[in-house]
Amino acid sequence: MTRPHLLYTAWSFPPSRAGGVYRALATVNAFVDAGWDVTVLTVPRSIFVDSTGADFRLEEQVRPGVVVVRDEPNVPAYQNDIGRWPWSRARHTELFKLADLRRDFLHFPEPNYGRWRPSLERAAERIHREHRVDLAIGTANPHVDFIPGWHLHRRFGVPYVMDYRDAWQLDVFTGRKLITALPIVDRWEARLMADAAEIWFVNEPIRQWHEAKHPESASRMKVVANGFEEYGDSLAVPVRPGRDAGLVFGYIGTITDKVPFRELVDGWAIARERGGDMATARLELRGYLGHFGTVSERLQADLDRARELGITYAGPVSKADIARAYEGFDALVLALGTGRYVTSGKVYEYAATGLPIAAIHDPGNAATDVLKGTPVHVPIDAVTPAAIATALEETARMAASQTVEERRAAQDAAARYSRTAQLAPRIDALRP
Repeated sequence: MTRPHLLYTAWSFPPSRAGGVYRALATVNAFVDAGWDVTVLTVPRSIFVDSTGADFRLEEQVRPGVVVVRDEPNVPAYQNDIGRWPWSRARHTELFKLADLRRDFLHFPEPNYGRWRPSLERAAERIHREHRVDLAIGTANPHVDFIPGWHLHRRFGVPYVMDYRDAWQLDVFTGRKLITALPIVDRWEARLMADAAEIWFVNEPIRQWHEAKHPESASRMKVVANGFEEYGDSLAVPVRPGRDAGLVFGYIGTITDKVPFRELVDGWAIARERGGDMATARLELRGYLGHFGTVSERLQADLDRARELGITYAGPVSKADIARAYEGFDALVLALGTGRYVTSGKVYEYAATGLPIAAIHDPGNAATDVLKGTPVHVPIDAVTPAAIATALEETARMAASQTVEERRAAQDAAARYSRTAQLAPRIDALRP
């Protein structure tokens, strides 16, 4: 039998280090494992290498046989060689940026990325002519990634899926509409949703928000949680032999100003001063500082103060080495920005380790729905230093005494959050 062919459009694909790359990589690999041919339509590697950061180890995780087509989007925001800028941009940067927005909105209502639409449509048609596409998936943001599927459906009747890693009109932290959510965006979103075979969201609160916004498309809206991906290594983390000499807490993820890091440091100081298991504990931070490698003055000040309290920053860790990193921890800190619609892909990976988790985030976050009721969840009732200190102390007590059997039970409870468990039903439903 002929293998079905998926066209998958994603701005962030290896070697990108952006958070969305893991969902993209896992989805592509899952379709290959299910017997599909897969073509990925993405941007040149130079955008990640020169601008937003690259993790070259991730390229090793792409399944053999995946065809990667890299198309140049010509987005000025990622053109860092000032020597190649036109005089008007170099001399009047802000005015150039405002005037340049017109190029995007002529094609698609998305700043910086809208201009990519014509090139994406041409590339999608070319791929379809060379190897007939049976299904197209676009993962956003940017939301122009939805265009190839929509275009192939209009021209050739190809079914398509819209995969929202985030939201186009909703600020997931504040719950309010984004400033970029113009009426034309609402019309385009409704137009794209109208003919989509399925529309995926990462959690139920975000799905419900879109259901209320676009009720005519509600029946095709699905929750496909991020889940955890093992990438060839088991996340079933064993109990660390050296924990009696001092507990090691771990945080893995990007640290931005949305993360309540100052409150975490203050809470950590309180817990340390009280003694007990926290007196000799330390916290190791792994990940990137800021989405684009820049650190705010506030965050830098907090990092400097944290070092005196046994909190150290050890740099980013490749996804290929993630299991080894978790093996060095006795407990985890899940520090997230506040927002009902905030889950974070990291919560599933944390749960899969079976390590005790200090949930340092607003209890109203969607991440609570993932961890609630699990044996390793230690929530806070408010994002305050006092509440954080209490949660850290409880997490430390759990980490100091957790048995091998208890660790395994926690790992088993999280198995339903694997990428395979999330994607397999959708792949089966979409098979031609």
